[in-house]
Amino acid sequence: MIYQRSLIRELTQVAMAVFTVLLAIVVITQVIKLFGRAAAGQLASEAIVAMVGFSTLGLFSVLMSLTLFISILVVLTRLYRDSEMAVWLTAGLSPRAWIRPVLSFAVPLTVLIALVSLFLAPWAKGKGNEYAHLLKQREEVSALAPGIFKEAQGGKRVYFIERYSAEDGAAKHLFVQQVEASGKLSTIFAQEGRVQTDDRTGERTLLLSHGRRYEGEAGQADFRVVDFLHYRVKIERGLKPLAEHAASTRSTALLWASQSRLDRGELAWRLSFPISALILALLAIPLAYYNPRAGHTFNLVIALFVYLFYYNAIGVVESLIARGKLPALAAMLPLHLGMFVVFVGLMAWRTGALSRWLGKGAA
Repeated sequence: MIYQRSLIRELTQVAMAVFTVLLAIVVITQVIKLFGRAAAGQLASEAIVAMVGFSTLGLFSVLMSLTLFISILVVLTRLYRDSEMAVWLTAGLSPRAWIRPVLSFAVPLTVLIALVSLFLAPWAKGKGNEYAHLLKQREEVSALAPGIFKEAQGGKRVYFIERYSAEDGAAKHLFVQQVEASGKLSTIFAQEGRVQTDDRTGERTLLLSHGRRYEGEAGQADFRVVDFLHYRVKIERGLKPLAEHAASTRSTALLWASQSRLDRGELAWRLSFPISALILALLAIPLAYYNPRAGHTFNLVIALFVYLFYYNAIGVVESLIARGKLPALAAMLPLHLGMFVVFVGLMAWRTGALSRWLGKGAA
C-alpha cells in the first residue's frame, strides 16, 4: 500500500535524525561526566575516550527505545497536523490500519534493542569497568615523568623527577609528597630511585636511595626528620582481578542461572527493554492524535508523561524484585499487560468503538 511505504520511509528518515541528536547529547553528557571523574582522581585520564565508547554502548538500548517512540509520535502527529491523516481517514482507513506499518518499522528495531540489552550492553559495561580498573592501577607508574610535577591517587601523592636514565632505569633527584593514613603530610627527597616489580605478586615499588624524609604538620612540635639509605614507596599494587562483578555487568546467561535477588532484578530489567519498546511504539499511534483546539503540544506532553511513567514504573518494579519484595520475572508481566491494555483502550476510544460499546450498554 502507498500509505505504508510512505510512512515507513518517513519514519526511517526521522528516526535517523532523532538518533543522531540523542547520540550527540549522550556523548557530550558522558564526556562531561567522565572529565569530572578524571579531575577528581576517580578515573585515569587515558581512559576517557574508551569509557565514552563503552558508556554509549551501554546506553544504546535506551537510545533506540526512545528513538523508536519519538519517531512514530512525531511522524503521526505531523500527519494529523497537516490534515494528511484526515485524507486517509476519509478514504476509509481507520486508525487500526496504522498498526501494521508501525509494527513493520518497530519490530526490527525491537529485535536490535533486545540484542543490545541482553548481550552488548552488559559486555560493554563489564569491559569498561575492567579497562578503567586496569588504567587506574597503572596510572601511578605513568606519573614518574622527568621534569613534571604530577599527581596520583586523587591528589594524595605528588611526584617529581629531575632526570631519568634509560640505560640503567634509574631516576635522579626525586621528590615525593604524600598524605599518610594518619592524615600527616610526608615529604621525601632522594638522590636516586628506580622502579622495581615483584615477579610473584606484580607489585611495583619505587626504591629510593640516599635521601631524607619529613613527616608531620608544618608548625607542630611533632615534626620528624629521618635520613635513610634506602626507602621503598609502593606505587602500584599487583593487578588483582576485580571484585565480584555488579549485576549490570554480568552476562544474561549468568543472570538466568543465578538465584540472587539482584541478578533476578537485573534480568527482569533487561527483558523489559524490548517489550516496553514495542508497547510504546504501539502507544504512539493513539497518543499522536492531534486536536488543534487543545494546543500544539498537548499530545506531546501526554506522550512524555506516559513514557516517563512507564520507565519509572519498570525501575520501581526492578528495585522491588532486587530487594525481594516481589517475585522475580513474573512481577514485570502485570505492568506490561497493563500498558498494553491502555493501548487497546486508547485505540478503542480513537476509533469510536469504545463510545459505541458504552452506548449499547446504556441502551
